[in-house]
Amino acid sequence: MVAVAVLLLTATAALASPRSQPSVKADNSDRIGLKLVADNLTSPIALVPAPDLSGRRFIIDQIGVIRILTSEGQLLDKPFLDLRDRLVPLNPQYDERGLLGLAFHPGFGSNGRLFVYYSVPLRSRAPKDWDHTNRLSEFKISADDPNQVDSASEKVLLEDDHPYMNHNGGTVAFGPDNYLYLSIGDGGNKNDIGRGHTPNIGNGQDITKIEGKILRLDIDRGSGYRSPRDNPFVNKHGLNEIFAYGFRNPYRFSFDIGGTHQLFVGDAGQDLYEEVSIVTNGGNYGWNIKEGTHCLNPQDEEHAPEHCRDTGYMDEPLIYPVIEYNHPQEEEAAAAKKEDSEIVGEVVVGGYVYRGEALPQFAGQYVFGDWSREEDEGDGSLLIAKPQDSGKGLWKIRELEIAGNADGRLHHFIVGFGQDAVGEVYVLVKDTLGPAGQTGKVYKLTSAPKS
Repeated sequence: MVAVAVLLLTATAALASPRSQPSVKADNSDRIGLKLVADNLTSPIALVPAPDLSGRRFIIDQIGVIRILTSEGQLLDKPFLDLRDRLVPLNPQYDERGLLGLAFHPGFGSNGRLFVYYSVPLRSRAPKDWDHTNRLSEFKISADDPNQVDSASEKVLLEDDHPYMNHNGGTVAFGPDNYLYLSIGDGGNKNDIGRGHTPNIGNGQDITKIEGKILRLDIDRGSGYRSPRDNPFVNKHGLNEIFAYGFRNPYRFSFDIGGTHQLFVGDAGQDLYEEVSIVTNGGNYGWNIKEGTHCLNPQDEEHAPEHCRDTGYMDEPLIYPVIEYNHPQEEEAAAAKKEDSEIVGEVVVGGYVYRGEALPQFAGQYVFGDWSREEDEGDGSLLIAKPQDSGKGLWKIRELEIAGNADGRLHHFIVGFGQDAVGEVYVLVKDTLGPAGQTGKVYKLTSAPKS
């Protein structure tokens, strides 16, 4: 279920397919503290800093509101933006729709432009048996109050009719090239099959559809958007908006604010494997031919064929993830085969490359998480990964230990991550399965207190 100054512009070659994710045991350097910075939220899925000098951090709550956390640490009561009256009604028991993404224009401090991605009731032109419509819109800040969006300023840029409730993707972010990137899931259901899915190849592999893709848009030319000329399918067969494809549900992605500014995409898996990929222009990341590095049988996802194609349907190489781990039931099989794979989970939640100062031992490493080992209660895993010493193969994963918790675990559902303007990382959690209640919290990762 539930579920980066030089941008790399050429697809990397496909990697050899490993059979297990390398992992290492955590040591004392992997003990961290957590500082509570916001609570009484419902389903906080992202934290985004303002690209100005205010020091404000903006918390996106799935139920349709964006709240401001000031530089002094105060969570303002009045929403920065409230879209609850425009949202599709959410199921309090479980839902993947809602307010899913926020991005500030790089020139926000002077032009007041921001972009959101959210779920609205199915528009009239959509197939009647489909579920909802996802919308990318631009808003502008209020002329009278820098802590308020002018809700009447909405300009709809893109709409995507979605056949099922799940797999909406939803991250919106500006890359170092100042283009706007958006992740969209494969349309929902499972295995990239069912209504609204392209027969035989699925939406992830169909380059005439935006589902199962990372889009890249130029929103600074004209009143809407244009596709950058170096997008892979401009003036070719395929949609101009596509940057990369072959994804199931790329729910959270981020650009590294340091290094070579790579794009990391966490793509939620089906039943067996979770994955994170470094994504480049024109890359095909395999879904639904593969789940992670492994073959997939869309008609029977738990019984994969031993062999399958290593190229897409245009003979392009499939690009394997840099991070992969198993689901719990697969761990039992791995143990029987004496494979070295200790990290297990249910749904990957993409995070950020750490570039802060509070935890210098993690500099340049990728902090991310898994939603929960259990479906009935929050049991999320806070994880960190770095490349092998050889620079080849899947990255090494470790679980971060939470100081002060007897077993070192988090004891919440992980629903998102954030990174502030100085590179510190935040984990966003809740204690309910669906978007209901007020158990949502935001923690800042800090050094562990000295014992």
